[in-house]
Amino acid sequence: MDADRPVTELGEFLRSRRDRITPDQAGVTSYGRRRVSGLRREELAQLAGVSVTYLTRLEQGQSQNASDAIIDALAGALQLDADERAHLYALAHPAPPVRTRASQPEIAKPGAEQLLHAMGEVPAVLLGRFNDILAWNRSGHLLLAGHLDFDAPSRPQERPNQLKLLFRDEHTRDLYADWDEEAARAVASLRYVAAQFADDLRLAELVGELSMNSPEFARLWAGHDVRLCTSGVKRFRHPQVGELSLGFEVLHLPEGNGQRILTHTAEPGSSSAAALRLLASS
Repeated sequence: MDADRPVTELGEFLRSRRDRITPDQAGVTSYGRRRVSGLRREELAQLAGVSVTYLTRLEQGQSQNASDAIIDALAGALQLDADERAHLYALAHPAPPVRTRASQPEIAKPGAEQLLHAMGEVPAVLLGRFNDILAWNRSGHLLLAGHLDFDAPSRPQERPNQLKLLFRDEHTRDLYADWDEEAARAVASLRYVAAQFADDLRLAELVGELSMNSPEFARLWAGHDVRLCTSGVKRFRHPQVGELSLGFEVLHLPEGNGQRILTHTAEPGSSSAAALRLLASS
């Protein structure tokens, strides 16, 4: 039984994945009346070949540095995808604990910012590790946040944050035709990044602020979904040029500091391509 609740990020993630998978999906024969729809802790332990006591200690943070073999066994039993497996490894093998620190304002890498402006009509933004908008080119600004001051990213105290805009700015909410999908993708991506910068006070402040002010964010964050989103399609309802369907690509900078470039492109000859050209000329 799961009388004691997990008290660590690792425990919460394992619990959320256990709740998600049914005994039938896991190949477990279920007997009697079940109080939970997902896997019991005992069932996961049996599937992974570990003791219930060890799994409990692992979830509660009392057992450090689990072996790769155990993590692999848990990931396999829970049928985790590649992003979830990487997240599980990051939680199970955290960096040595340090005092939670306040991060210095991020600085846009000059070369990356220069690349943004060289892209011309391709809407592009440079995001920090927690989705602060560090820079954007003119097209990126017009597509995503034309109602904001173009120079705001250059002022750290006024710098817009993509997540705050998504959950707390009505202009941004109206911009995305599939807002629910975009919101889920953004929170799952933040979950992936969070394990790498767990001791950063900026992360705690951002999650706390959004959780208090947006029930939708709080619900998604509690779900522990994890996704490293690098490409896909987004549909926009732009106030100036109407509906667009744009492919997006996320280009992570090689320094590994969490900064990345988000680009948007349209299918050549499409109505979305024409709309982007119209937007760029506005």
